[in-house]
Amino acid sequence: MLHPIAPIAFVRGGRAAVGDDNWGTVQASIDLVDGLGPEALFGLADFSHIEVVFQFDQVPDSKIETGARHPRGNTDWPLVGIFAQRGKNRPNRIGLCTCRVIGVEGTRVTVEGLDAVDGSPVLDIKPVMREFLPRGELRQPNWVGELMKDYW
Repeated sequence: MLHPIAPIAFVRGGRAAVGDDNWGTVQASIDLVDGLGPEALFGLADFSHIEVVFQFDQVPDSKIETGARHPRGNTDWPLVGIFAQRGKNRPNRIGLCTCRVIGVEGTRVTVEGLDAVDGSPVLDIKPVMREFLPRGELRQPNWVGELMKDYW
């Protein structure tokens, strides 16, 4: 049975507008919604990084991509499907970012490097654990390095 997904938190601070690059030093907080107490975050400060699942809630329906496109509209890069890139214009508008934990206080997690904007709904928070990281060599096309050179 499918259960509706409701935000567990909201991004506060950081950037007010969506941008493509320079997210590495952006600091923001993730504030839990009413009904979730500080015990939900117990132990999280012991981790250096978290994965944040959030919603690209500012993407209008008219901008959603379901097929292939050139990343960032750059025709020097190949035409690739929306699921072969990490653009915000995804059918379900779900974003995922690994960011550094600066601190945890009460129902707030302060982070650095979260590429979500102020007000973004947060769907989940997971600690980064070495054992869940990829095993073996990572492989990716050359255009990804070009695209990401200024992202962080």
